[in-house]
Amino acid sequence: MSTRLGSIRFGVSPIAWINDDMPELGGATPVETVLADARAIGFSGIELGGKFPRDPQALKPLLAAHGLDLVGGWYSGNLLAHDAAAEIAALQGHLALLKAMGSTVFVHAETSNAIHGDRTRPLAQTPRLDAAEWAVFGRRLTEVADYIAGQGLRFAYHHHLGTVVERPDDLAQFLARTGPSVGLTVDTGHAALGGIDAVEVIRAHPARVAHVHCKDVRQPVFQALMDRGGSFLDGVLDGMFTVPGDGRLDYAAVMRALADIGYAGWVIIEAEQDPAKADPRQYGEMGLRHLQQAAAGAGLTVVS
Repeated sequence: MSTRLGSIRFGVSPIAWINDDMPELGGATPVETVLADARAIGFSGIELGGKFPRDPQALKPLLAAHGLDLVGGWYSGNLLAHDAAAEIAALQGHLALLKAMGSTVFVHAETSNAIHGDRTRPLAQTPRLDAAEWAVFGRRLTEVADYIAGQGLRFAYHHHLGTVVERPDDLAQFLARTGPSVGLTVDTGHAALGGIDAVEVIRAHPARVAHVHCKDVRQPVFQALMDRGGSFLDGVLDGMFTVPGDGRLDYAAVMRALADIGYAGWVIIEAEQDPAKADPRQYGEMGLRHLQQAAAGAGLTVVS
């Protein structure tokens, strides 16, 4: 049992219904269906999806009708291609939407040289940074994160397969080269397949844990993908990801770690799958029930 206070809210990513990277996966699904399902399952919030309106005057009543809060949403960064000032200028529209919607977290990932959206690129070709590039990237990330903090949101960098923060060495450089304002979106699925122990990261760097994404993995599917030189999106189609409780990850340990560091924030179920093969509502229910049980066992307070 935790000796520190921790409270979480459960949210979901719309990617299980509508995959923004592969529009053929659920692209015809109405946003209303996503929101109705999310609330019926029992989620309190949802991350921003590609089909969601970007005008807060339209988005607020849409989410309010389903009793859902907006929990940030992916922002594609380009800090290897331009400086922090240019990045800050580019993100103003996204930031304004998050602030208008009352979001507290800004999820950011470097995509200037990422390969996760390209089915022609084997995942083995994920880009790497040298020491000089890390120095520049870390400095720029910190400058942007300082700015985001000044706007009242927590910066939460999303490590991700196919990007420059994928493997343990990448994460070590990321943590060493950035300041304390640069929080982390701990993604259990991307961590596991990248060779990173998410529980260890949570315990070793509690002050950096700004946001949490939970998905499970099918390790044999991933290994087969790597053996044949497949892409990230091939892996999604093959089913290398699933929801918590349907793979091999120990979510009791994840929730204990969050409880022990006193984590207070969102826990998002986010599992990229083909909705024609993995019904989003059925799998969402499975994932949420599994995490609810794990959270209760860890002594975490769940806020609705």
